[in-house]
Amino acid sequence: MTGRVAIITGAARGIGAATVRALAADGWSVLAVDCADDDEAIPYRLGTKAELDAVVAETAALADRADRIGSFVADVRDPEALAAAVAVAESRWGGLDAAIGCAGVIAGGLPQWDVPLGQERAVLDIDLGGVLNLARAAVPALLRRPAPRSGRFLAVASAAATRGLPMLAAYCAAKAGVAGLIRALAVELGSTGVTANAVSPGSTDTPILAASARLYDLASPQDFAAHQPAGRLLAPAEIAAVLAFLAGPASSGMTGAVIPADGGLAL
Repeated sequence: MTGRVAIITGAARGIGAATVRALAADGWSVLAVDCADDDEAIPYRLGTKAELDAVVAETAALADRADRIGSFVADVRDPEALAAAVAVAESRWGGLDAAIGCAGVIAGGLPQWDVPLGQERAVLDIDLGGVLNLARAAVPALLRRPAPRSGRFLAVASAAATRGLPMLAAYCAAKAGVAGLIRALAVELGSTGVTANAVSPGSTDTPILAASARLYDLASPQDFAAHQPAGRLLAPAEIAAVLAFLAGPASSGMTGAVIPADGGLAL
């Protein structure tokens, strides 16, 4: 995949960070994007600039190509910031071949009508609005590659896109929206050579899962493992591996797909 360029949001930790590593290992140039700041509406600590820098430094060292890995601080709720990130990737490496929306948060812990409005809006604006904003900024860049193209627009949905999870209504709504967006983009992109797909993880060992455990008053995120036929939590690298496949040439026959990588949770 040498010469291919990707932008990845939510890159400071979790699935986003693992995807930066996976694509870099495959020879991609990667711009790792994260808001790198907390949000007062979200009841847990978000990724930091130090964590984003550490992901970039570690990945650059492993890839032995520091010039092929970069970072950019942007909130996915800000379309102009994402457009600026895309412009940086294009100017630095000559174009864009994949945009991967991994940024996400979770909040709730109450029936939908009792969840603070600020929390509900933050979940919807980041988890769904952030993917919409990424598409608005990145798809035109993917289409700027000359034909025949092989661009990829990818997003992280969730098993919550198809399951009703109590006290997480906004999260379920946002992830269902991501799945619907991917299907619509696939049709709109048609025969351009650019595809749109998503991955739906199950319970994955990330800060979002730890926050979910606290919302449900569980002793540990490991308590979620019993709900997956696989009997364990997934690792972020396992989700990143699916995203890396979808970003590559072997997925050329797939578009509009929402791929479960959930340890059987959706069964």
